[in-house]
Amino acid sequence: MMQENNRQYYEGAQGFISAGGAGQIFTTTFNTDLIFKAFAPTSANYALNNFKLYTSPSGISGTFTEYISAYTVVDNKITITGAVAANTVIVVQLKKLDGGNYGATVADKAYGTVVEDNYGSYSYIKIGDIVNNFLVAYIGAGKLVLDVKRTDVIFHAKRALQEFSYDTLRSKKSQELTVPKNLSVVLPQDYVNYVNIYWVDQAGRQHIIMPTNNLHQSPTELPIQDNKGVPIQDSFDNNIESASSIIDDRWNKNGFNNQINLLNDPLIAAEFYNDYINMFGYGRQYGLDPQYANANGYFNINNRTNKISFSNNLVDKIINLEYISDGLSSDLDTEVPKMAEEAMYAYILHAIISTRANQPEYVVQRLKKEKSAKLRNAKIRLSNIKLNEFVQVTRGKSKWIKH
Repeated sequence: MMQENNRQYYEGAQGFISAGGAGQIFTTTFNTDLIFKAFAPTSANYALNNFKLYTSPSGISGTFTEYISAYTVVDNKITITGAVAANTVIVVQLKKLDGGNYGATVADKAYGTVVEDNYGSYSYIKIGDIVNNFLVAYIGAGKLVLDVKRTDVIFHAKRALQEFSYDTLRSKKSQELTVPKNLSVVLPQDYVNYVNIYWVDQAGRQHIIMPTNNLHQSPTELPIQDNKGVPIQDSFDNNIESASSIIDDRWNKNGFNNQINLLNDPLIAAEFYNDYINMFGYGRQYGLDPQYANANGYFNINNRTNKISFSNNLVDKIINLEYISDGLSSDLDTEVPKMAEEAMYAYILHAIISTRANQPEYVVQRLKKEKSAKLRNAKIRLSNIKLNEFVQVTRGKSKWIKH
């Protein structure tokens, strides 16, 4: 259920009126829990708070000042230690991109993204809530499962989220990065697999970058060999590894988008370059392998260094890296689309019953079918297919391609 009012959701602020005296307690009802580390701006931990506190004698705009006297926060309850005059207006402002409406100076404003992170949160449910709901609705006397450990439910809920993230939920994330001079960027912390990688031009348009595939692959090991080709070991009997890869160095130095190099190497020119304006390379597309018909550059996942390497024509380019995660990076605070909530319950229930001894096989099979059916429903719902968009696409199919 929604517990925030419109002001809390859009502005990220909640107001209170002081009754006067010391030790007053004010309970916030944001969807977002308050994070409190320190009350004094002089403390290094003050910046870790996800909110700021303001007071005003009248509540009129422009009269608010940041409250920096002693207070504590426990379970979203703010306890102000000192005395606050009666009828003083107290406002809790979650951190926001524009800093909120209450700070008089830049230093006083509550800058952050807490409010924006909460936008659209109603369409999601936390995995911790799914665990609690499952224990209430599916466990107990007269139900299919009489008793189960909470840790077991959490385990199966995480496994469900992990499996759903690959195909159903598609926990796709994206990072805006710049390709440095060394042509490599580190894989994101929660990276599982890439979806697409683009470079972005000055107009903001995306141009897809293709994987190197058979064109280039980074070696995973670099053993140093003797003059007979046998790897050399150190005093601990382990192979001595080279500091750099010759294969990678040659790829990084490859100037297939450099016209001077192309003129000196007609084979590379034929495969990688076409300039119809200058008539250079004209007529050389015959027999070209489509996987190499690419002018946007290439990328390669280097499993030795756990980095993404790019071709040298992409240096200093802005790239958009789209990748999928398994959805488990935030533990029980991870959010699941409500459209997949029933599928999560069905997965957990089947997983618990199927791993227990002496369970009737017909019950296991029935739960398996229910799990598959609800997962299929979740996929359909999350595919977000709209009839008018589908019609708009199909209208183009009646066009004749003329040349």
